[in-house]
Amino acid sequence: MDLLLRRTRGNASGTGPERRPGTRPAPECDDRGLSTVEVVILAPVMIMFILVLVAFGQLVDGRGALDGAARDAARAGSIQKNHGTAMAEARKAAEADLADVCSGPVSVTQTSAGFEPDTIFTVEVSCQIRGLAMLGVDVPTTLTASFSSPLDPYRRTA
Repeated sequence: MDLLLRRTRGNASGTGPERRPGTRPAPECDDRGLSTVEVVILAPVMIMFILVLVAFGQLVDGRGALDGAARDAARAGSIQKNHGTAMAEARKAAEADLADVCSGPVSVTQTSAGFEPDTIFTVEVSCQIRGLAMLGVDVPTTLTASFSSPLDPYRRTA
């Protein structure tokens, strides 16, 4: 009877059932292998999340590079003597700026009318940015930027 009372009331300290000396308490739940399962499930999700962040970072970087290329193309074209040379130099400047950013050809078009003195020379530059293609998602991401530059009154004469 005394043994039965001790088992139901707990040990002398009152913290739980009494156990025999030299034995381990029985675990309440077996957690072996749980962290392996967590890693196997969470690692691909985390890697995918990081790759999506990198892809969107490339899109933001591509937008900045495209804006800079449009600015350089408009300026390079605005200092030329004639329209043909202006477009050739604008295309060359844009392609040089976007060589490592675009995955396809760089398109440069003039959106302003004419090429007379004291007017504005406006170009539109567009290309396809790599972005999500690195993840295997074939979403075409064509970005476009436009910039204007006044025709230089002291532009090249030769």
